[in-house]
Parts: sequence; C-alpha cells; structure tokens
Amino acid sequence: MSFRVVRSSKFRHVYGQALKREQCYDNIRVSKSSWDSTFCAVNPKFLAIIVESAGGGAFIVLPHSKVGRIAADHPLVGGHKGPVLDIAWCPHNDNVIASGSEDCVVKVWQIPDGGLSRTLTEPVVDLVFHQRRVGLVVWHPSALNVLLTAGSDNQVVIWNVGTGEILVHIDSHPDIVYSACFNWDGSKLVTTCKDKKIRIYDPRTGEVESEAVCHEGSKATRAIFLRHGLIFTTGFNRSSERQYSLRAPDALSDPIVMVELDTSNGVMFPLYDPDTNLIYLCGKGDSVIRYFEVTPEPPFVHYINTFQTPDPQRGIGMMPKRGCDVTTCEIAKFYRLNNNGLCQVISMTVPRKSDLFQEDLYPDTLAEDAAITAEKWIMGEDADPITFSLKDRVSIVQGGYVSQSANKSLSVSKKANILNKAAVGTSKSASSATLGSSGGGSSAANNSSGGSAPVSGITEKDLRDITDEIRKLKAIIVKHENRIRALEATIREQEDNTDSVAAKSNNTSSSNDTKANAAESNSTKEDANGSAGTTTAAGTASDDV
Repeated sequence: MSFRVVRSSKFRHVYGQALKREQCYDNIRVSKSSWDSTFCAVNPKFLAIIVESAGGGAFIVLPHSKVGRIAADHPLVGGHKGPVLDIAWCPHNDNVIASGSEDCVVKVWQIPDGGLSRTLTEPVVDLVFHQRRVGLVVWHPSALNVLLTAGSDNQVVIWNVGTGEILVHIDSHPDIVYSACFNWDGSKLVTTCKDKKIRIYDPRTGEVESEAVCHEGSKATRAIFLRHGLIFTTGFNRSSERQYSLRAPDALSDPIVMVELDTSNGVMFPLYDPDTNLIYLCGKGDSVIRYFEVTPEPPFVHYINTFQTPDPQRGIGMMPKRGCDVTTCEIAKFYRLNNNGLCQVISMTVPRKSDLFQEDLYPDTLAEDAAITAEKWIMGEDADPITFSLKDRVSIVQGGYVSQSANKSLSVSKKANILNKAAVGTSKSASSATLGSSGGGSSAANNSSGGSAPVSGITEKDLRDITDEIRKLKAIIVKHENRIRALEATIREQEDNTDSVAAKSNNTSSSNDTKANAAESNSTKEDANGSAGTTTAAGTASDDV
C-alpha cells in the first residue's frame, strides 16, 4: 500500500477576496502607455497611480481613506513634460516618492500628510543625467537616500538623493534595461536586459560579477533577489511561452528550476514577500494572480493557488507588510488597475479561528527606518534592513498600519557643480536638510548673502568650474546675438527689396493709368469733334432745304 504525503505548509489555504466596489477607488484615468510597468505604487499612507494627463505626465496620489469615486479634477502630481513611466515610494519615508518619465528626468516629490489639496508641480529635486526616457526607478533597501534609475539610453545610475549627485554610473549594458533589483542588504544588484542576459553587479563599482542568458524569448524579462540570496526570474521561451526560473548567483547559466506556465503574451511581474517567501505572479492583461512558495526542498517553487477575477489588469501594486491588517490574518494586499478605471483592492488572508496575533504568519518585517546612510554605503559598508515586530508597534485604525513616525520631510542640499551650477548664491541652491529623522542625507549648506560670499562647502575647484561654465554661457550668448543680428539684417534687406519692387510696380501702374486716361480723353475729344461735325453738317443741310 502506498501513501501520498501532502506537503505541510501554513499557506496552502491562502485565499484572496476582493473588497466591495465602494471600498475601492473608481473613475481613475489609468495611463495608456505601452511601457511595461506596474503603473501603481502603494505604501501604508498613500496609493499612487500613473494616469493620463494632457500637456505632460502626471500621477495621482490618494490617501487610503479616500475611497469611492474620484473626482475628475482631483489634484495630481504633474511636473513632468512627458508621460510618467515608473514610480516608487521611498521605503524609509512614506511621504517621499520618485518618478521617471519620457522627458528623461527623474523627480523626487514630498507628499504632505493627508494628500494633495492642489496640483503639485515643484519637486524636491530633479535628477538630470539620462539622454532618453527613464523607465525604471528602484530605491535601496537599507541605505538612506540611495536611488537607482535606468533609461532607454542603456545607462544605469545610482544617486544620492540627499545631495543630488551621482554615486555610481553603470554603462555596460548593450541594450535597454528591463529590470533591476538589489539583494537583501543592497550589496549586489541583478539586472535583465533586452539582449536576453541576466547580470549581477557590484553596485558600488559597476563591475559585472557574472552573467548568463536569462530566457531565450525576445520579450521582456524580470528578475528579483530573494531574501536568502537566490534569484527568481520571469520571461519567455523561443515559442513565446511564459516561464519562470530559480537560479543561484554563482550558477546563473544553470537554473535550479525552469517551468513553463502558459502561452499568454503579457509580461509577468514577480511581487515578493520576504517574510513568508511567497511570490505572486501578476501578468499584464491577465485576470489571475498566481502565488507560489519558495522552500529549500524540491521542487523548491511550490504552486499554491490562483486568484481569479473577471477583468484583466492594467497594472498592480503591492502593499508592504506594515500596511496589512493583522487582526484578519491578512498577509498581502494588492491594488489592481482595471481598464474601466477601477482600482480594485484584493486582500490575501490565511484563515485562522483565533483572534490573537499570529506570530508564525508575521515574523519581524521591514521597518521604515534606514540602516545606514548613503555616505557609509558608498564607502563599502553593508547593513541588513532594520526589522520590527508588528505585535509591538502596530496600531489598527480602519484595518491597517499607521506610521508611528513624525511627519518627516525631504529637502536636498544640492552641490553647485551637480544640479544648480548657474544659481550659486541663491536661496534655492542653499536649501538643506536630511531625509528622515534617523540621521540620513547630507549636511546643510549655508545661505550666501547677496550672492557674493561663497557657499559653505564649495571648493576652489567648484568655483573654477562655475566660472568656466559662466564663460562658456557668455560665449554662447555672444554667438547667438551675432547670429540674431545677421538674421535681422537679412530680413531688413529683404524687406527693403520688397518695398522697392512694390514702389516700382506702383509707379509703372500709375504711368499706365495716366496713359490710359490720356488716351481716353483724346478719344472723348475725337468723339465730341465728330458729333460736332455731324451737327454742323445737319444744320447746313437744313439750311439748304
């Protein structure tokens, strides 16, 4: 007699439930961009969705309490000149969000508590480097103020948002970068590229540590680092069948698991929960969410279940564990964007009879505090993200986590030779603060008085660079002035020629008119003489009679 042993897992019975329509967000003009992005980002305070906007790019930011039908004239975040392609909330400040756009600029925004009361057009900082559209923004998991951006110019840039300067520039990709992800402590970086390869980088030096073919299909691929060091990827094979794989960093070319799913053509986005080791696969255009559990025993990636919905999804966002409701054993919450303008909220729960805090479902999760500063990280120091217990610091208000931190603000201390060369001495270039209350960012810069005194922290080399830049700008202005003068002279000469031609034509026409009038008068006189002769002849004839 044979017995079949069922794998033991506390997540075997996870089920999803969609909230009622009045508890969701309706009448949202979701972006129609063809870029492969989730179009949605969520944290315990806000929900952000990329929307259609005339005259540039914008996204909407909603507090979680503002459910129901959203007004058509609701305030937006709309400072971009092109469509917004990707957005990401800062993991260390729930009020800070970064956005990348087709206008080649990355902007970092500060959202006030309670949401927006008017359209926001002034970012905290502009990160300008990319020459083509920016379609990927990723925050560092443990270092404060560190942001990764990737554009269609095949460049990957790691920024220090606190100073607006570039920390690392990676230009070894031969084609468009599809995805990028840091590992658990941020010491490694994995990317996927249009050349079908997956690469692991040292993010501080930009050196490639290993690379291999990811999926053989030509469509977009995605790769994420799991908590314990393995890499999970999604992509397509040569027959355009969707597949996922699990790989070890030291053997990228030899996948541990490679499984075909279906033949749909939508790009799959892997959403990972490091606390439970669950991976949710959400395909663009799909009406299902598949979820898997990663375990140390074969087959390593275990299929659990599928959540089915009637409508296809345009985009999706995943709530961090800090925003889940522990009283209902909620382990994940998704925000699905439908084509009809509805943002549907889906709650994934594990059924439990007890109302007590379930410690096996909620191990220590990621906190909103940064472990190290950007300066320490770029100098070579690594640190695991700070974790905390939801049992100790959670408070339930309308079924969710409420941030316990004070209202933190982000203000940037810009370096003169990075973002604001022409504005040294102004109050804008001297703005300063830190991101978060945990000691991040950079030191404050002092305001210069009258624009004559040098700004604190600026070296002689910086001043020479600024002087050279001003000299170049003056030379460009002089060239443009000479060009404008030459164009004005040419235009005046053409106008004079036109006036002289017009005068000649007028003189010619007037002389012709004079001649015509003279001819007409002569003919009149001849007619008069003729009539007079006729009258005389008639009189003579009458006399003769």
